[in-house]
Amino acid sequence: MTQEQLSQLGKTLWAIADDLRGAMNADDFRDYMLSFLFLRYLSDNYEAAAKKELGADYPTLEADDRSAPLAAWYAHNTEDIAEFEKQMRRKMHYVIHPDYLWSSIAELARTQNAELLQTLARGFKHIENESFASTFQGLFSEINLHSEKLGRSVTDRNKKLCTIISKIAEGIAKFSTDSDILGDAYEYLIGQFAAGSGKKAGEFYTPQTVSTILSRIVTLDSQDPSTGKKKKLNRVLDFACGSGSLLLNVRNQMGPHGIGMIYGQEKNITTYNLARMNMLLHGLKDTEFEIHHGDTLENDWDILNEMNPAKKLQCDAVVANPPFSYRWEPNEVMGEDFRFKNHGLAPKSAADFAFLLHGFHFLGDEGTMAIILPHGVLFRGGAEARIRTKLLKDGHIDTVIGLPSNLFFSTGIPVCILVLKKCKKHDDVLFVNASEHFEKGRRQNFLRPEDIDKIIDTYQYRKEEERYARRVSAEEIESNDFNLNISRYVSTAEAAKEIDLDVVNRELKAIEERLNKAAATHNKFLVELGLPTV
Repeated sequence: MTQEQLSQLGKTLWAIADDLRGAMNADDFRDYMLSFLFLRYLSDNYEAAAKKELGADYPTLEADDRSAPLAAWYAHNTEDIAEFEKQMRRKMHYVIHPDYLWSSIAELARTQNAELLQTLARGFKHIENESFASTFQGLFSEINLHSEKLGRSVTDRNKKLCTIISKIAEGIAKFSTDSDILGDAYEYLIGQFAAGSGKKAGEFYTPQTVSTILSRIVTLDSQDPSTGKKKKLNRVLDFACGSGSLLLNVRNQMGPHGIGMIYGQEKNITTYNLARMNMLLHGLKDTEFEIHHGDTLENDWDILNEMNPAKKLQCDAVVANPPFSYRWEPNEVMGEDFRFKNHGLAPKSAADFAFLLHGFHFLGDEGTMAIILPHGVLFRGGAEARIRTKLLKDGHIDTVIGLPSNLFFSTGIPVCILVLKKCKKHDDVLFVNASEHFEKGRRQNFLRPEDIDKIIDTYQYRKEEERYARRVSAEEIESNDFNLNISRYVSTAEAAKEIDLDVVNRELKAIEERLNKAAATHNKFLVELGLPTV
């Protein structure tokens, strides 16, 4: 699918969303829209695999029969269903009963069937609890099919759902059903809903351009990025994964078989469900990722609470865009937490370094971590200065990248990317000041492909460029009290042009002479006309 076709599909679906949501809040409607896209994706893939599995036994229906062909096969082969589903679980990792396939649901919607709402509710439960070997409990928990926002009565709600599903079915039908397309459309819509949500969007979405920078950095060889991309990443972690777009961007860089296991954690239940759907929509099997619903700072995920060092999760890549300057409540017990005890606790007013230290703890010795943070972490004092100093003295901060302001939906402030490594080759720190390299938009600024390439090229080959990038020695950083304020090391200000006062003086005298000469000529004409001189 070309970028133009994807954009057109995205715009078609967005227009449907805009037209149908009526008085419903955009965030609420997002959950319905994306869930239906998800159901369509699972169904399309499942029906295609079923057709291949059954071969000549796959039913061919009459031209005017719009029901699911698999429903006809189920009706005539009841004794073979169990074996068929066993095969499908082995090949597809999931099954969907024909009654709950998108084609069946869309047909109920097209015919305005009064049973649509109840069938859909049963279908969602079926997918959550029975479709996959590992249960996806609560996957559709944010979809309230009985909400009065859909209508006051059951009949009204059923009618509204019929309209929404029919319109989506019509909109998608105009496009190819390549398996990647609905995943791309899902990402497009997440971006559109994020743009409409403004500051709330920071909870679940990292702009793709920024996401690409982090992804390209962590997939390069950690010791010598100039040698290029790693062949494989065994484990990748995003401990504040939102809708999962950053993790998927890393996967996109490595290819579908380039990552062993993806780990994500998300506190917001709605966003957590978006992330799980997003993984499946992009072709990941349920055995290839694990997304946990929980609080990162509390570290309530068993897999990250392993006290045995030999069993500790160690990741080849850690990426994150945690909430900026998040207020938290650290206590004395947390001071002894294995994530923080070597560096100290971040202050209550800003958990930025708490998030950083959490991710850094699970970074492997040969791994790379890239995290988006507010500029305050580079220069704020107190506890943050002590943590920053410890990280610098231990040689863990590899690169500091300053980005332009107003790139994010959630904030207009400029942010930075910190690149960290447990074992790094270079003793210096690379500073990249990319704050002036962007395209200005009406509501937001954007990084162009050439801006992204310049950042990556500078990081990969550790290049230095006046007013853009510089390698700074540990001694110089120490002489600045371990302050990492980017403008201290790479200023974008242009040097003032030197002024030669003798030249300026001669120019001014010449101007004065011309003025006097012009005035004399002018006065001569005035005298001839009998007028007073000036």
